[in-house]
Amino acid sequence: VQLQASGGGLVQPGGSLRLSCAASGGIVRSYTIGWFRQAPGKEREFVAAFGWSGNTKYTDLVKGRFTISRDNAKNTVYLQMNSLKPEDTAVYYCAKTTVVWGRVTEENFYRDWGQGTQVTVSS
Repeated sequence: VQLQASGGGLVQPGGSLRLSCAASGGIVRSYTIGWFRQAPGKEREFVAAFGWSGNTKYTDLVKGRFTISRDNAKNTVYLQMNSLKPEDTAVYYCAKTTVVWGRVTEENFYRDWGQGTQVTVSS
């Protein structure tokens, strides 16, 4: 499966963006798809995951502001980001895993990382 992240851009604080993770060469609902982000000078961190069965998980940093969803017809996972803050500025990546749900926040279990899409939150 190849994954391609898109939808990033420049947005003011308090604004919204929707990121897309489009899959090709496989069926996205067969996997857990995770979103991670990496800010300049920082390690890549977990943001959200959508499990093959429909479970969702978020880092506390984005709970209540971000929503992860999946469109099976489009073979795409989305990350709706609302109430964006400057600290959300990062390159956002999506990747897939088949690891048990209890470990979906762990980057090492993910494969087929997409290229990443830049999100910049600034006035």
